[in-house]
Amino acid sequence: MKVFCLGGAGRICRESTLDLVQHTDFERITVADYDEKAGREVVEWLNDPRVDFVKVDVNDHDATVKQMKGYDIVMDGTTIALNGKTTACIAEAGCHGVNLNGFGEENQYADIFKEKGKTCVPGFGMTPGTTQMMAMHGANQLDTVEIVRVSHGAYRPFAFSKAITATTTYEYDPNLPTRTVFEDGKFIQVPPFARPRDIALPEPYGTHPQYIIPHSETVTLAEALKDKSVRLIETRGTWPQKNMQLVRALYDWGILRNDKIMINGKEIGVMDCVAEYLLNSKEGTETELYGYALHIEVVGTKNGKKMQHILTHTHPKSDGSVPGWEKLRAYTRNVGIPMAVAVKLIAEGKVKDTGLLIPEYAFDPQDVFDELAKREIYIHEEINELDD
Repeated sequence: MKVFCLGGAGRICRESTLDLVQHTDFERITVADYDEKAGREVVEWLNDPRVDFVKVDVNDHDATVKQMKGYDIVMDGTTIALNGKTTACIAEAGCHGVNLNGFGEENQYADIFKEKGKTCVPGFGMTPGTTQMMAMHGANQLDTVEIVRVSHGAYRPFAFSKAITATTTYEYDPNLPTRTVFEDGKFIQVPPFARPRDIALPEPYGTHPQYIIPHSETVTLAEALKDKSVRLIETRGTWPQKNMQLVRALYDWGILRNDKIMINGKEIGVMDCVAEYLLNSKEGTETELYGYALHIEVVGTKNGKKMQHILTHTHPKSDGSVPGWEKLRAYTRNVGIPMAVAVKLIAEGKVKDTGLLIPEYAFDPQDVFDELAKREIYIHEEINELDD
């Protein structure tokens, strides 16, 4: 089988590609990226005869489709802004597909994947992706589910790449309609910094306030748990506290609106100016603590008793004591490895349905957990009986 690693020169997708090299038997693994210099550097770094490079421009739809044809799976590590274009190419090329984001641009191509007998799973990294697997693991042990709270801490610099800067500003866009909670059968739009809740993440991350974010878990879990009487689904997140302080200030001062201003006779978005500074500054490209932490709470009933399942995850330390997990790689590997796991499971025939599938319908949570454990990424579960 052959896999096309779109955006494979990126800081996250190169970790996904490394995982495919280390843990799969694909006969061909193609790093596909617009940045030829970075792409060829990744090929040299991977140092495997199965790996090659192709330059691709997803804005050229026909050329990209032609390049993808003949591959079995496309692993899409491109940015949120490109996912509509990339998924259109994957569907027309007749490949299976997986991406990191899952923000809904993929849905319009569901019928094409179904017609061609292929599977596309949008949104499978750490969040979304692994989070849904953890929530479903808890929910599957319950007769009914009342509450699901998905929370995560992404510990990385504000602006280690343009894609990450775009994600940060996207999630706290004041006008974003997809920042919702699911409550009593309805999706309710909320503003940035809504519903603060202190979440106890595993050490060394600690307890900090988290706020509602526009992630696909809220939508996909509402669908997957519709027969379990779920009443409330909330998805929260946090970054390092200095990042959160900055985002709050940018929001309070209206900078996140990205209003246009004139500088030396040129019109430019004010947030674009801030993003450019952060991308080229020590403050924007470094942080004290690196890595990822998940916290999932599922509350429901089992045999008439009210139960609470709390699932968390841990990974190797970022302090240099574990080779390959130093500093930023503790973050990028956490995001990239689950996408590679999804690709591996599809290649192994573990996904039985075709079309565009939410993660909950695509994978057995235990299959994902078993694969993650092989990479020293572990899922932990605590079960408590609650008073009514």
